[in-house]
Amino acid sequence: MSPHTTPIVDTHNDLELTERILAPDGTRLPNPQLDRHLADIDADVLRALHRDMVVLRRIDAEGVALQRQGQLGLWAPCQGQEAAQIGTARALAPQDFVFPSYRETGVMLVRGAQPGDYVRMWRGEEGAAYDPAVMRMAPLQIIIGAQTLHAVGYGVGIRHDGTDEVAVAYFGDGATSQGDVNEAMVFASSYRAPVVFVCQNNHWAISEPVGLQSQYPLAGRAPGFGIPSMRVDGNDVLACLAAMRWALEHARAGRGPAYIEAVTYRMGPHTTADDPKRYRDDTQLEHWRRLDPIARLEAHLRAAGELTDEHVADVQEQADTAAREMRAACLGMTTRPPLAVFDGVYAEPHSGLQRQRDEYAAYLAAYGEV
Repeated sequence: MSPHTTPIVDTHNDLELTERILAPDGTRLPNPQLDRHLADIDADVLRALHRDMVVLRRIDAEGVALQRQGQLGLWAPCQGQEAAQIGTARALAPQDFVFPSYRETGVMLVRGAQPGDYVRMWRGEEGAAYDPAVMRMAPLQIIIGAQTLHAVGYGVGIRHDGTDEVAVAYFGDGATSQGDVNEAMVFASSYRAPVVFVCQNNHWAISEPVGLQSQYPLAGRAPGFGIPSMRVDGNDVLACLAAMRWALEHARAGRGPAYIEAVTYRMGPHTTADDPKRYRDDTQLEHWRRLDPIARLEAHLRAAGELTDEHVADVQEQADTAAREMRAACLGMTTRPPLAVFDGVYAEPHSGLQRQRDEYAAYLAAYGEV
């Protein structure tokens, strides 16, 4: 199945109708469309992709634990989506700029996030994120789909500046029903903006299954806006890497936006405030456990004799170290006093702001917090 210009009618769960490089058992499959984008991939690169996914899963588990222990207000798990995030992010060039949703922990990892960067926003600390200029990544976006418009605006700026950057927007299947996402594709197509839209179809928009909001694959929507699209197996890290290279090549060459639908599955809750057992069948969950992206790449490497027990143990130690450092950064953060929220709002004293500060101080005093 090549990047198509007309919608393809199929079922959301039929992964046989997605582009794939690695079968679920790790077997390498020929793919005329994507193979040319993987000519430089050797065992070292495969082991690095494996390491990234293992580290990401461990960081994600630590984030859930920190929230359950009261150290974070919320966490958005990404277990099961490691291949979709690591594969696409590893294809990016340093100058490209990412506009994420709130679940792109793996993209943060690839873009060089420091231990505290993963938790600062979820803890509600000052700064609330990382330095976008250093990471080449906008702050995590909570408003569903809003980042697609930001990406297109940035992409139009790239065209005016004449640089070879690409703006990349990550979003979930639920966001595709938002007006912002569709409006973003209208503008991206009209202005031939160098933007790649990456839809991680994890099958659930909170408690609503993707089949309820769309009877057809989400990749079929983009061609209606004049945007070529590709539907890939989102649990196949090589397919995700190759598809992203295709999309970036298209956008960087001045041919306008491209769209990827990575079909994967959210193994955990939507956020730590969610209970998926209320709406999800355990049978479906077990089916997707057998399609685990990390196990798939491990099987491929072991079959090729390129993965040793020593390497696996070393990678696990790296993952545990990353989790320890994230936890230490989280617990070591100093929360500024509540009234400091009023500091620096205006350069000069402001009577209205002082009144609000006094009212908030009285409120806190009622609870003994001042």
